[in-house]
Amino acid sequence: MTKLKAQGEAAPVKAVDPLVIRHLDFLGGMVEAAGWRPPAGMPEVAFSGRSNVGKSSLLNRLVRRKAFARVSKTPGRTREINFFSVNKEFVLADLPGYGYAKVSKERKSEWGRLIESYLRDNPDLRGVVQLLDARHDPTEDDLKMFDLLADIGLPTLVVVTKIDKLSSRERAGRVTTLAACCGVAEDQIIPCSAVTGEGRDDLAAALVLLLTATPDDE
Repeated sequence: MTKLKAQGEAAPVKAVDPLVIRHLDFLGGMVEAAGWRPPAGMPEVAFSGRSNVGKSSLLNRLVRRKAFARVSKTPGRTREINFFSVNKEFVLADLPGYGYAKVSKERKSEWGRLIESYLRDNPDLRGVVQLLDARHDPTEDDLKMFDLLADIGLPTLVVVTKIDKLSSRERAGRVTTLAACCGVAEDQIIPCSAVTGEGRDDLAAALVLLLTATPDDE
């Protein structure tokens, strides 16, 4: 039975999407530190996290596409930095997932050089979205990434993924623990779920602010 709106009752206000996606284009992949990268000019934001943190799924949810970023069943498969143009206004950089135990030390070293070179030598990079799994404490590799970002001085958004895997009672405690482990304030952490969409708009709004911030704002 359809519920009729009472006379004078205000219609529900539809939430405004802070990041409306009109155009998405794959630009290419950066395979080695001195290799190809997108032409300079558009601001960039990089997404970083360990293998299996849910980065690809979260990117798909962010841009409201089912297959924007490949969701691999094989951790450590992504071996390059993939670049995507969004609305022809900015670039999303999908960094290789780190910390997969079955990857050789030589390959890990190659990926480390690639990621660090990209982060350090990039005047168009406005910041990094660093992902953590809500269910687990930060790994040694996670903490090394936070140290690197702090050393470079890059603005960082901290996103806790897979928040839907926790009960409402568990959530606050995990956010507090993760914030303490990483040395960030709790209000700097954005809980997200690629499954339910929770936190998507918060992340999108924070991303827009990061992209439009001036050096003085930072």
